[in-house]
Amino acid sequence: MDDLCEANGTFAISLFKILGEEDNSRNVFFSPMSISSALAMVFMGAKGSTAAQMSQALCLYKDGDIHQGFQSLLSEVNRTGTQYLLRTANRLFGEKTCDFLPDFKESCQKFYQAELEELSFAGDTEECRKHINDWVAEKTEGKISEVLDAGTVGPLTKLVLVNAVYFKGKWNEQFDRKYTRGMLFKTNEEKKTVQMMFKEAKFKIGYVDEVHTQVLELPYVEEELSMVILLPDDDTDLAVDTLRSTSFFYDILANILST
Repeated sequence: MDDLCEANGTFAISLFKILGEEDNSRNVFFSPMSISSALAMVFMGAKGSTAAQMSQALCLYKDGDIHQGFQSLLSEVNRTGTQYLLRTANRLFGEKTCDFLPDFKESCQKFYQAELEELSFAGDTEECRKHINDWVAEKTEGKISEVLDAGTVGPLTKLVLVNAVYFKGKWNEQFDRKYTRGMLFKTNEEKKTVQMMFKEAKFKIGYVDEVHTQVLELPYVEEELSMVILLPDDDTDLAVDTLRSTSFFYDILANILST
């Protein structure tokens, strides 16, 4: 599974750079694993040049059972008995007039816990869109109510792949609300006042000289999961190309968090 995690990390940074090309000063929020796991299901049904191009796009350069790796990864993500709630759910919505191969449907269920539900996009597009949105809302505890905007699916739609992620956790070191106050936050172009939390405690922190960035680990309860925050120096350009060496950056980050 290590090779798959490395591939997913490389894919995440590559996609991040692409998403920031048009305007590298705007906020970008996305779930790389959601995208890679959904595309991996498509990859499972691809052959020839299409499969080769998808393998390249997903950064799956090394040999190995990719789908077995995703099965293990998703099982680990969705494990029970934790102090936090983290759930990821995959589902395929296919046009009911299409004849999807049984092997493909079985493999999606086996490796990605993704059932293929048949809908009539050709007969009632809007009802299908609402049905998919309702499924996502259910899986995200109502946090995401409309993943598909009007017009994103149509009568010619044959297959929609959906991934939903929900997370809820408590900090290992709680922040006291009474210390939250407005302070200046600097972006590339301006400064604005935002509400900032404060906490005095011992945390893992490091510094990456090559990208002029501080790295802070904020663990959740019992340190089962952590949020990792990267804070560039004041004079560091926040352009996406700051993370110019993916494998190098991940090596540095891993060394910091392991100490």
